[in-house]
Amino acid sequence: MNEITQALKNKNAFIGFAVAGYPNFEKSAKYIVDMANAGADLIEIGIAFSDPSADGPTIMNADQKVLENGSKTEDVFRLITEIRKDTNVPLVFLTYTNPVFKYGYEKFLSKMKSLDVQGIIMPDMPLEEQEAFINIAQQYGRAFIQLVTLQSGNRLPKIVSHASGFIYVVSSLGITGSRHKLSNEANEIVTRIKELTDIPVAVGFGINTYDQAKLFSSADAIIVGSALVKIIEEHPDDATTYLTEFIQKMKGARNATN
Repeated sequence: MNEITQALKNKNAFIGFAVAGYPNFEKSAKYIVDMANAGADLIEIGIAFSDPSADGPTIMNADQKVLENGSKTEDVFRLITEIRKDTNVPLVFLTYTNPVFKYGYEKFLSKMKSLDVQGIIMPDMPLEEQEAFINIAQQYGRAFIQLVTLQSGNRLPKIVSHASGFIYVVSSLGITGSRHKLSNEANEIVTRIKELTDIPVAVGFGINTYDQAKLFSSADAIIVGSALVKIIEEHPDDATTYLTEFIQKMKGARNATN
């Protein structure tokens, strides 16, 4: 968890996202390393799932391609092993509860520790059912990252009390995907969270332009997912230059706010 805090300490961090195994195993490993080399401070690794309820069409299509290629959880772990040969950038998994439950909570978290994956996000695990998982995560020193939405309301203090690593503020209602307009309400939520905790706060969902990256100056980081997956979708054979230019542009926007 210290690696996550260290990565987000400068208050202008960029968190990228990639679907493990997309567009294929070799390119996926390369593009994640490329993101780190381009300046991503932390990278979320999405584990493909057949019913990704929080994801929009871009990430769903990537998930479907990965599942059609026959990817299993062990393939994701093998991918991390390859990535770790070339970068020490902090990594967190983004997945759903069922695959982790089927693999076994303790076994999964133990594997994360051995692979140097610092944290995990599971958006569909209800707050009321998290205690057992949090206890195991703490035993293995892995962060269980909490999501806060525009509708969290009075539940916010309880969500924050469960958080570790960083807190993920969902900037808009609905599913993941690029948006033309984003609400400024997320900044208000970030301010409320910072009154309750010193844990870093990141804002994501829909951020895909330079101007949008500048909107959330109150946050310690922005998270960009669908826009990066879209770049890989459009340039599956050689996305390196496009990913690098995009990340450096968004990092420039973050630096301009501080």
